[in-house]
Amino acid sequence: MGFTKYTNLDFDQIKTSIKDYLRSNSDFTDFDFEGSNFSVLIDTLAYNTYITAFNSNMIVNESFLDSATLRENVVSLARNIGYVPRSKTAAKADISFSVKRPVGNESGTITLKRGLVCTGNVDNTSYVFSISQDTTKTFQETSTGDYIASFNNIEIYEGTYLTKQFKYDGSLDQKFVINNSSLDTSTLTVYIKNENEDGLGIQYFPVDNIVNVSSESRIYLLQEKRMNNMN
Repeated sequence: MGFTKYTNLDFDQIKTSIKDYLRSNSDFTDFDFEGSNFSVLIDTLAYNTYITAFNSNMIVNESFLDSATLRENVVSLARNIGYVPRSKTAAKADISFSVKRPVGNESGTITLKRGLVCTGNVDNTSYVFSISQDTTKTFQETSTGDYIASFNNIEIYEGTYLTKQFKYDGSLDQKFVINNSSLDTSTLTVYIKNENEDGLGIQYFPVDNIVNVSSESRIYLLQEKRMNNMN
């Protein structure tokens, strides 16, 4: 078998193939490939060939979704078919409670601000729960003359409410990276506003496909990014 037809991936088989190739050359007919310094050169060639074959095999495997093993490669290949991996998911619960209007407070409403809502403790482990949107309720007079605001079935999420602001620099390829591997993307809310504008701005929504998307659509696309490679 000609050396150019070599397909072995085992070190010993590679070494044997190199020896067979050299023996087929009349210039090396009487060489002792086992006991001479030639053996060191053959080992070096066999080792280099083995490493090259291994790396080539891994590179090819990482090019296909069925055989890729590195997460960033799997994510990149899955992106080509429109799949976005799920993030970590925060535990959630529905809570209900009532608030009695304090004496001297004539306000007709009360607002539960976004952010930390309550804490809990289980088996000496503390947990915090938050909401991502303000919730406003109106005080209602009861038969006893008190004014009560009822918060019913408020959905809370385990974790801390965080905000991150980005400034658009005018480039077409600018990336807005949220460097937080524990983010629950299902709770992500995006607002866009002008620099001198008050309030949160206009809310944009995630989209799974670009069907029926127009220049007026208020959408954003989300994808996973390797944490140690932000370029």
